[in-house]
Amino acid sequence: MPREVTDADGITWSCVQAYAGLSDEPENREAAQVKGTSDAYWVVCTPDGGAKSVRLQLEGEWEKSYSDEELLEALEAEQQSD
Repeated sequence: MPREVTDADGITWSCVQAYAGLSDEPENREAAQVKGTSDAYWVVCTPDGGAKSVRLQLEGEWEKSYSDEELLEALEAEQQSD
């Protein structure tokens, strides 16, 4: 299930856990898990308007536990590190 957030520039980002579209099988959740961590997952956020997608490393139940502001902060931090 994608999660959408809108930044200060009015860009809407659609974020989804990596491999989520394949199926609900446990191995897909495992494939999205960050190697060497027990509770971190790769999440891909794609903006509307054709800008570059961003890959984030987020913890646990990120869909529910991260506020919109926290997701936007993670997006901004990752974009600045590129």
